[in-house]
Amino acid sequence: MHVLLALSSALLSPILVAALPTPPGIPSASTARSELSGLTVAARGSSSGYSRDEFNHWITISGSCNTRETVLQRDGTNVATSSACAATSGTWVSPYDGATWTAASDVDIDHMVPLSNAWQSGASSWSASQRQAFANDLDNPQLWAVTDNVNQSKGDRSPDEWKPPLASFYCTYASAWIKVKSVYSLTITSAEKTALQGMLDTC
Repeated sequence: MHVLLALSSALLSPILVAALPTPPGIPSASTARSELSGLTVAARGSSSGYSRDEFNHWITISGSCNTRETVLQRDGTNVATSSACAATSGTWVSPYDGATWTAASDVDIDHMVPLSNAWQSGASSWSASQRQAFANDLDNPQLWAVTDNVNQSKGDRSPDEWKPPLASFYCTYASAWIKVKSVYSLTITSAEKTALQGMLDTC
């Protein structure tokens, strides 16, 4: 009986994993801890001058597909699109809360490290092209397809101020946040670092 259960679990696991979004570049917990220790701790900078328009986002990626549509196709299952690359059907599982959606309008593309947070932790000194690259980064775990109202609840808050509804996602969330901040040499606050360490302790 135990063998049968093990086989069933082994057979089901790939299906369950495949149903979840998998942005690239998520580090292991040990790598995330190492990267966290390398981040500069500093008070959050000023929000003066910040605007979402400072981060040109949802740029054209290929053909008529912009960044949002590209992530919807990457993170969804059986996604069908119109000739303009808009998702017309599909299934999306939001890793933040575990909800499943079949309408693209119920799904937001979240910036793991919010644009405002990035501005206050180093991006205010970047060039326009650097901010555009950050806002449309498909090479690191910065863009996630998630439930729209959960994304709105998060807003521009850091992990010491907001965490995903699913505690089982804390490890991945913290690892992804740390990876993005590390890649872009963004600073973290002491409260942010403490919260991230606590989330990594769930790994």
